[in-house]
Amino acid sequence: MIPEPPVPLHGEPRLQLLHISKRYPSVLANDDVSLVVRPGEIHAVLGENGAGKSTLMKVIYGAVKADMGEIMWNGRQVDIPDPAAARALGIGMVFQHFSLFETLTVVENIALSLGGEFDLASLAVKVKEVSQRYGLPLDPLRHVHSLSVGERQRVEIVRCLLQNPQLLILDEPTSVLTPQAVRKLFETLRQLASEGVSILYISHKLDEIRELCERATVMRGGRVTGEADPRQESSASLARMMIGRELPHCVAPVFDGERKPLLEVRALSREPDDAFGTRLTDIALTVHSGEVVGIAGISGNGQTELLAALSGETPVARDMVQLCGEAVGHRDAGARRDRGLSFVPEERLGRGAVPAMSLADNALLTAHRQGLVRHGLRRFAAAREFAQRCIERFDVRCGGTGAVARSLSGGNLQKFIVGREIMQAPKVMIVAQPTWGVDVGASAFLRQTLLDLSRSGVGVLVISEELEELFEICDRIAVLAGGRLSPAVPREQTNAEAIGLAMSGLFAQPTPESAHAA
Repeated sequence: MIPEPPVPLHGEPRLQLLHISKRYPSVLANDDVSLVVRPGEIHAVLGENGAGKSTLMKVIYGAVKADMGEIMWNGRQVDIPDPAAARALGIGMVFQHFSLFETLTVVENIALSLGGEFDLASLAVKVKEVSQRYGLPLDPLRHVHSLSVGERQRVEIVRCLLQNPQLLILDEPTSVLTPQAVRKLFETLRQLASEGVSILYISHKLDEIRELCERATVMRGGRVTGEADPRQESSASLARMMIGRELPHCVAPVFDGERKPLLEVRALSREPDDAFGTRLTDIALTVHSGEVVGIAGISGNGQTELLAALSGETPVARDMVQLCGEAVGHRDAGARRDRGLSFVPEERLGRGAVPAMSLADNALLTAHRQGLVRHGLRRFAAAREFAQRCIERFDVRCGGTGAVARSLSGGNLQKFIVGREIMQAPKVMIVAQPTWGVDVGASAFLRQTLLDLSRSGVGVLVISEELEELFEICDRIAVLAGGRLSPAVPREQTNAEAIGLAMSGLFAQPTPESAHAA
């Protein structure tokens, strides 16, 4: 049995969790968890996807009710029935999966969480001031549906900071932030901690944990398995504590087949549908069989528009996109899938999977072409069998094919979505943010999966804000900035500094000859 966490010698702890347990029908998410957080402490909670971290944070925030255990807040026992009660106590939380109304503006979304009377005009000014001060620039009058994932993350963080919390819970807060914004956020968090604010920090970026956090609680299988001072540990040792084994390293198999152009983009220009979107200008790119091509860039620079044009969600001129030698720019997403394109969107819940539907039903969304539908009727047994094979092949930890998508951790849901697409034997696979919010073990698995897929002759295009990820798995890397795409260069001929410069838009437009070579 894990001993009780030590109570600090000086002053009451800000938060104490005593023997917290939470069981769902198919899993014991938290099993006798105890935890202490001191005033002014930045405390990490580490663990694989599915270790119980997010459930525990939701218990603290009142979004989930524990089956057993006590919560002590500033020395007294409290009941936190809902998030409103948590906010009234001084607890704020930034969720990994956003909870924003897409048809409302940024300031309207923030106003909903503050409660009481408010003036939208003055609140908009405050939102702008706070977002700029913390290096998270936002236009308070933009509608959320027009924001990129990275910009939506900023809304969540700023909304929480406006509540002046005593305890701030951050679940993967930097997963879609730029390196500069991460530095600014860290400065902000250290300042808040110096003022006595306690911070619970969940991240799979172990370098961040080592740099920022003073103490770490490690969870595995819903239980606390140990504590550590991250500043005294290496990333490798923290990874071993989390997953119980050495962290696997990606290895790129040799591709000895013939390299053929599978996805060709030529002079792709398009005005955005949204007034706040990004115009695409003369995008040129080629993805060959047997390679992984990466596109780096800061969120909001045209990634959403480019993905929509490539996937077929927003058709373009016929010859702007070619798939396996056929012009498909004018065809919709279904027609492109029929011709061998697979697509993994960055938003897992809502686009990659329907939250309230089972995994078997979610398999039907794109894999109905694999014999899961006959004469317009669903084949229930075939869908369950397909989902079960996906679960087993891609090590999806869940309660079976009947588990609803929203019950899975982010990493396990991502493995299911990626697996569903791979099992359709694509010729070209486009993946957006493949390991966003995914733990180190699952990240390594997904990256190796994409490498292996490419070496089987598939052309893989990865759009990611994780430079480390792109340098690990990509053969060539391009940068998207301001709706313009740099030439894709071999990984060994560039570095993080050069990619960073290109992110600011400092690159030459490709000539027709160089575009064709790309």
